[in-house]
Amino acid sequence: MGHKVKCEREYRLLQRQLDRNVTGAPESPTFMKILQFLFSADEAELASRIPSQPIPLDILSHKLGIPQDQLSEKMTEMAQRGLVIDMEHNGQRYIALPPVVIGFFEFTFMRARDDLPMAELAHLFEEYMTENDLFAHSVFQGQTQLGRSLVREEALPEGDHTEILDWERASQIVQSSSAVALSRCACRHKASLLGNACDRSQLTCLTLNYAAEAMMRTGLAQSITIAEAMRIIEECKETGMAQTGDNVQRKVTYICNCCGCCCGMIQAIKTFNIRNAIVTSNWIMEVDLSNCKGCGKCAEICPVDAIKIAEERVGKKKRRWAVRDESLCLGCGVCYSACEFGGVTMKSRPKRVFTPETIFDRVTAMAIERGKLADLIFNEHQKLSHRSLARIIGVLEKSPPFKAAMAIEPLKSAFLGTMVERAKKESGELGNLIA
Repeated sequence: MGHKVKCEREYRLLQRQLDRNVTGAPESPTFMKILQFLFSADEAELASRIPSQPIPLDILSHKLGIPQDQLSEKMTEMAQRGLVIDMEHNGQRYIALPPVVIGFFEFTFMRARDDLPMAELAHLFEEYMTENDLFAHSVFQGQTQLGRSLVREEALPEGDHTEILDWERASQIVQSSSAVALSRCACRHKASLLGNACDRSQLTCLTLNYAAEAMMRTGLAQSITIAEAMRIIEECKETGMAQTGDNVQRKVTYICNCCGCCCGMIQAIKTFNIRNAIVTSNWIMEVDLSNCKGCGKCAEICPVDAIKIAEERVGKKKRRWAVRDESLCLGCGVCYSACEFGGVTMKSRPKRVFTPETIFDRVTAMAIERGKLADLIFNEHQKLSHRSLARIIGVLEKSPPFKAAMAIEPLKSAFLGTMVERAKKESGELGNLIA
């Protein structure tokens, strides 16, 4: 009985550490089963002491009191199973505890595996993510999100006065990447294990830049050329998939090719009505009523069901036309490619959408919005001094004056800049790579 209680304690500690991440990991009996499948009790105890922000291996070794060679061997083994993030830069290794998403959910399903009961894990993840809205609202609360929609460049009108920037172009993001890796789409792979996947290809998930190098080092993805990556994107477009990218301007780490039936982010929109689970592009679909025939192809292919077909009778004839829901439209341009009559155009949104410059900016903005700034700053929760300071910051975050100050953009931007610089400093040389 004592051994069982101890084991349960290790998994509870890990769940709490994961829940401190900006995307969270709400407590659930189902989630505890997932952790028990993925981590041994000893691994859960070790992982619960690893911060979510990358930390040099030698510093982690000192903090954990574990010899560096012994810790290195364990981190290599756990990284190959997708349980920790293992990166290298300028000869220095960095370790981080991945969140649930984008993290060890993807690392679990982005390849074929025979070391885990994959079908059972698929059912457990599906239950955890959809049994109620706790997980979805934990991941997608606030305005700053993990992913943003990438508009189809061919859908944009020539001569549009609004310039499309390089970081908004899937083609430029891929072509400027230092490395590209390919893996299975975790969402479609999970859906296939549940027996309800669509027939689209699973080999469509692109990882870029330093993230690609880390994924290839641990065997989670395979290296491909830029030309191969561009071919995959074009093939995915032909099958009606939307492109969703890392919600940053610099050093984008992934591009997903998403279908409306399997994608987890899209399911959060459709199942739980979290309409900003994916940040929109700077464009929006518009119906050209002079050309629209009301055929319904745009409505059928829209990944988030943002288009309906309206109908009225004029004399003995019926008139049909497409109607777009502005609050749902991702601005992906999938509907443009489906229309055969020129009835769909893409126009610039009245106000440009905010996109964080770097991962540091995104994580800090998410922490501020979600009341998790204390968790971001003080990630060594085993230290009494840090726990005390975290409690003080936690109270501050919930206070009306702090919330009011963060609602003022100049103050929020200045505060964000200070936090980003702190994060970069703590990440050492790695900060220059991912910032």
